Amino acid sequence: MDNLKIGRYIQNQRKAAGMTQKELAERLNVSFQAVSKWENGDALPDTGILLALCDELNTTADRLLNGGSFTAGERKLMRVADVSEGFDCIERVGKLFGEDSTFFAGMVEGMNEKMNIDILAYLKDPMTREVMYAEVLIQGIMKGLTVDMDEIDAFFKNKHMVETIRRYAEKTDNE
Repeated sequence: MDNLKIGRYIQNQRKAAGMTQKELAERLNVSFQAVSKWENGDALPDTGILLALCDELNTTADRLLNGGSFTAGERKLMRVADVSEGFDCIERVGKLFGEDSTFFAGMVEGMNEKMNIDILAYLKDPMTREVMYAEVLIQGIMKGLTVDMDEIDAFFKNKHMVETIRRYAEKTDNE
């Protein structure tokens, strides 16, 4: 464990929660010097207060003890609904900012250039939209995330996409 990284994470989370060291210390029934030692990397929180500390900082013990990052071996579940919402958000930016907005136009231009596609046309076509969902899920799988194959089976109309996602998921499960 990297005490300095953990300390920086504790400090960042405490500040994000709008607390001083003294306020966090009072909530945990420890001295503000203890909080200061954690944040400087001089000490780690006692296991007896770790869960309470995580609650106060709105984080998890594994994330805290990894200094804010997920461990390489962690297999977080990637949901199709979240992927779908992500693409919906792209469309909403156009509606909220206006499709002629520099922000929206720049975002679309960047995606089109990076992916060599017309993202807005792909989003309008249900078949290509499903292909993009599959691509995002496969990229997530390749980064170590997991998917619920029952959810995939229920969501995707294109069974070839289901089988492609399944192959990637099985390949990474066996590594």
